[in-house]
Amino acid sequence: MSKYLVIVESPAKAKTIRKYLGPDYKIAASMGHIRDLPQSHLGVDINKDFNPMYITITGKNELIKSLKEDASSVEKVFLATDPDREGEAISWHLSYLLKIDPQTQCRITFNEITKNAVVTAVQNPRKINLDLVDAQQARRVLDRIVGYEISPILWKKVRKGLSAGRVQSVATRIICDREKEIEEFIPEEYWTIETQFRKEDGLIFSARFHGKNGKKYEIKNKDESDEILTLLSQSDFIVSNVKKSEKKRTPAPPFITSTLQQEASRKLGYSAQKTMMVAQQLYEGVDIGNEGSVGLITYMRTDSVRISEGAIEEARSYIQKHFGNDYLPDKPRQFKTKSAAQDAHEAIRPSYIERDPESLKEMLSGDQYKLYKLIWDRFIACQMEAAVFDTLTVEIEGTPKAAGNKNVLNLRATGSKLVFKGFMALYVEGRDDEEEEANQLLPSILKDERLTLLKTDPGQHFTEPPPRYTEATLVKALEEKGIGRPSTYAPTISTIITRGYVERNKKQLLPTDLGKIVNQLMMANFTDIVNVNFTAEMENKLDKVEEGSIQWKELLREFYTPFKETVKKAEAISKVEIPVEISDVVCDKCGKTMVIKSGRFGKFLACPGFPACKNTKPLVDEAGVKCPKCAGKILFRKTKRGKKYLGCENYPKCDFMTWDMPSDKSCPKCSNFLTQKAKGELVNYKCSNPECDYIEEQQKEESAAKKTKRGARKAPQSEAVVKENTEQLTGENP
Repeated sequence: MSKYLVIVESPAKAKTIRKYLGPDYKIAASMGHIRDLPQSHLGVDINKDFNPMYITITGKNELIKSLKEDASSVEKVFLATDPDREGEAISWHLSYLLKIDPQTQCRITFNEITKNAVVTAVQNPRKINLDLVDAQQARRVLDRIVGYEISPILWKKVRKGLSAGRVQSVATRIICDREKEIEEFIPEEYWTIETQFRKEDGLIFSARFHGKNGKKYEIKNKDESDEILTLLSQSDFIVSNVKKSEKKRTPAPPFITSTLQQEASRKLGYSAQKTMMVAQQLYEGVDIGNEGSVGLITYMRTDSVRISEGAIEEARSYIQKHFGNDYLPDKPRQFKTKSAAQDAHEAIRPSYIERDPESLKEMLSGDQYKLYKLIWDRFIACQMEAAVFDTLTVEIEGTPKAAGNKNVLNLRATGSKLVFKGFMALYVEGRDDEEEEANQLLPSILKDERLTLLKTDPGQHFTEPPPRYTEATLVKALEEKGIGRPSTYAPTISTIITRGYVERNKKQLLPTDLGKIVNQLMMANFTDIVNVNFTAEMENKLDKVEEGSIQWKELLREFYTPFKETVKKAEAISKVEIPVEISDVVCDKCGKTMVIKSGRFGKFLACPGFPACKNTKPLVDEAGVKCPKCAGKILFRKTKRGKKYLGCENYPKCDFMTWDMPSDKSCPKCSNFLTQKAKGELVNYKCSNPECDYIEEQQKEESAAKKTKRGARKAPQSEAVVKENTEQLTGENP
């Protein structure tokens, strides 16, 4: 008979910790929340000082009965839900249902599910932190009031089924604002001039025009470019300065929730929601053979980059053993957590350093392995030595030959070489934007050396609008602006996509017409709700509730009085008409041109003669190619989760489908269309006909702008240049 009952949130977590505590402990799972506000109505008694009306979640009665029976048969109950506001609130609800005094030592938490962490937690129970509970209640009630007060207005004024949310409305606004910037952006012309010079010994290198008379000069049009080209052709050139330096690049800090979501989006193509789902599996425990279920990472909802001393020592020991002393800094690296962070947990890191990704690859799913490797590599790299580059900057002056022309032209050549990989031997942080790097190999160049101009290459460019948000950059923006907290980023993005306010186009997030309309209505009538600063300040106040410096109901009172007046005014606004999107499909019942409408399951075709004509049709998106099996039309289709694939219009009679997208190429063997799939810098072309084995790979075509940028910083070099530069930077023959 067990003496103690430990209640966690999930069966996976229960399975992992069961083996650490022995037969005296019974482990049970609450299966997440057990009490919540009702879905059918507001569930908050505003007249009784915002008293929440909690009810048992539908379907949980049998579970609660079982937990009560388990609790009555043991000496003590430990509540071991997740170590955050939401986990604290779940423990508080459990204490209410199981009649446990929350002020007794009934609460245990652990940042990682290891034997030491779990046993230590059981030996050091604490009271339920009611300030944490109040912060969670304040957020829940606040969001419920906003949603239930504004959503009916959207139903009346825009369309039924819409919803508004305190954080989701701001996220939608951020995306809409960026789209407006893009639409209103006016490109500005500018020019660059690339050059090639020959040294006195015959070696060739490239440089770029930088300015005139010691000042940077922006070339705005072709006339100015032609003027510079003329001056270049009539000038003598000399090296005015040579600067050699050593540049160090330090590793990125270990992951927090936001940076994990950003990097998983960049490198793995994961949505924020998928990243958190897989991370939850790694935290709660994965079956790794004879050892059973093992928690592989620390808690994944955190905004702190703090690392325990024990974990740092394990990482340093691993680096010394597997990389050598050259890769180990003299002192452990410490990273500074942002002042706004709660610092309640450590950074996201592996629970066991010795369990490297390759040793677990066969025991993890593909998604689990990729995310675990990302977390493991980043953590080990953060304790490694800096990468070292040798850099060379050459300043060139061009003096016009013509007497009386006093303009001095300034050109610059830059080059760098990685001389010690350091942390980059294991991991390099991804970037959202392309960054120009000086990676030209420059020959030995001396000050006052004379140069011969061989070639000039002018290039016309236009400034580009800011890029649309991806999930990675939106999470970054939300974090920087103080909108939401680690636990809210993924559900916020998921909600605005599910509601149809935002859609994914490849990796980019675009506002839909519906999203723009709802955002305009919100900005016109609920300025505080969609105000970034107001929402960020509300997050700060919720943090103060957690700290115990503000009472949660006081926060609600302060918010609700002006909010109620705003809602009253908004009820008087006129109905907003959603623009009708007309299709090219004719209704086969009444002959009218059908329109495109949106419903619960996406867009569809409807007759504009409704209600006289109720004809509807599914909206099909043709791929413009024929089915290799039956010659029917190939359509773009989506799974329930929104993943795109190709399928035949004659399904289920024809079962052709493929996840790969169509290309404009035809198979040289059987003439069916080729599908295309990107693999890094290569594109894999495969015949769509299942009976044909034709496959080819080609280098990915770069955009013209990217080619121009790349060409601007990479000039062809002779083998002699490469050899000379290698000797110069390393001091030895290659």
